Amino acid sequence: MAGFSDFALHKTIQQAIHDMGFEEPSPIQEQCIPKILEGVDLVGQAQTGTGKTAAFGLPLIEKVTGQNAVQAIVLTPTRELAIQVSGELMKIAKYKRVRTLPIYGGQSIGHQIRALKQGVHVVIGTPGRVLDHLRRKTLRLDQVRMLVLDEADEMLDMGFQEDIESIIKETSSERQTLLFSATMPQEILRLSRKYMNAPETVAISRKEVTAPTIEQVYYKVFERSKLESLCRILDSEEIDLGIVFCRTKRGVDELTEALQERGYMANGLHGDLSQAQRDKVMQSFRDATIELLVATDVAARGIDVGNVSHVVNYDIPQDPESYVHRIGRTGRAGRKGIAMTLITPREMKQLRTIEKISKSAIESRTVPSIEEVMERQQTIWREQLIALVEGDSDMTPFMEVVRQLKEEYPLEKISAAALSIAFSSSISPGEEEVYDFGETGASNGMVRFFINIGRSVEIKPPDLIKEITELVGISGKSIGRIDIFENFSFVEVAKESAPFVYEALRHSRMKGKRINIEPAKPRAKRQ
Repeated sequence: MAGFSDFALHKTIQQAIHDMGFEEPSPIQEQCIPKILEGVDLVGQAQTGTGKTAAFGLPLIEKVTGQNAVQAIVLTPTRELAIQVSGELMKIAKYKRVRTLPIYGGQSIGHQIRALKQGVHVVIGTPGRVLDHLRRKTLRLDQVRMLVLDEADEMLDMGFQEDIESIIKETSSERQTLLFSATMPQEILRLSRKYMNAPETVAISRKEVTAPTIEQVYYKVFERSKLESLCRILDSEEIDLGIVFCRTKRGVDELTEALQERGYMANGLHGDLSQAQRDKVMQSFRDATIELLVATDVAARGIDVGNVSHVVNYDIPQDPESYVHRIGRTGRAGRKGIAMTLITPREMKQLRTIEKISKSAIESRTVPSIEEVMERQQTIWREQLIALVEGDSDMTPFMEVVRQLKEEYPLEKISAAALSIAFSSSISPGEEEVYDFGETGASNGMVRFFINIGRSVEIKPPDLIKEITELVGISGKSIGRIDIFENFSFVEVAKESAPFVYEALRHSRMKGKRINIEPAKPRAKRQ
């Protein structure tokens, strides 16, 4: 497999890749980057989460020159994706003087006009807002050398075909055109034939993969409380040795440091370590002087330690093949093992793909509560205390303190205070993800949401139930009353599932339409 250093990319971009923590190209990057650098038009078929933004972003930033004009434009279906792509391109251009600008509806057009007047090299925008700027003459595309259509199938589903064609006509016929799409319907193929010059196709095919027969579970977590959730899970498990997987080298360093600060015996492993450092970390892991190895996929290749009891996907793997490779680190030689994956709301679809392709049944579990963790910890503390009391440890210095204190305080209180000092760091409650949706006019124990789709897109209650259960990973029993009107709907969900439903649907689409979900107003309450 090629490394990023094998691509004809400037050292400033290579440095940015290093800073971003990427170790080696994903399959789509490995195949697309050399072709795009050669200047050919390209059609790439790949799912979200396969690294396609860097697949076009790295060569795009490489090709931008110092000329003060818009030299590249990336069209995306939504403002969320425009912001995300813009952020990625800014990281790639960290050491190169390239100005990028996301333009989308919902943001002040005056702000965008001022930024465009100051000079921008790369525009990332939604078709509607880009067309608006073209009509106002505040954006010129006659100097564009590269046009990227990102998630083209979604743009067409959302009715942007005419807008896209109008924008393409404003660009030079000498441009390089790149089209990325998860699916290849006839409309996409017609678009590519009409506006692309002998495009080459890169399709990342799904290999047949089968997961090992070990216990597989996932925990629904929120991004902001991911670390706290991981700590609770670790504290409630009996771990012999565990491998925790992160997506990037930076992620490994940050998580390792955070776990060490909380008293876990953890160390990190990634490609930036020297061979001597890697050997030292691996020896500590084999000797069980550390219990948690935090690693990237690349660093964990070839690890063959027989008694790994737990594999934790702190970051969801980018494809089913990586998932199978990761979880294969446990359950060796007939031993028991468990694979745990932390899933944020926007990653549920990716998990469903992994389940389907790897033919896995991944069970849903709830992150342990503080009380459950405390109960588990109490058993451990009791065992440690008994071992000390019955052992031959010298406790003379502490006995004198106890003798002095027991003259004024009961022994029970003294013991509890001593335990509190000794173990307070391991029972820190951390940050809780708190959602208060207020009064929404729902039945008892439920939360009622407003959703911006209705009969106009031919949606019915069974469709809504199917979409929500699949997207959120909850039972249909958690969904209550549904009221569907022409252009919007109301749906009730169980209070404990409401935060995840809210987060998951905010980043999703139904019937090709971007979902807007809000807690219902109290006046909608039924009498």
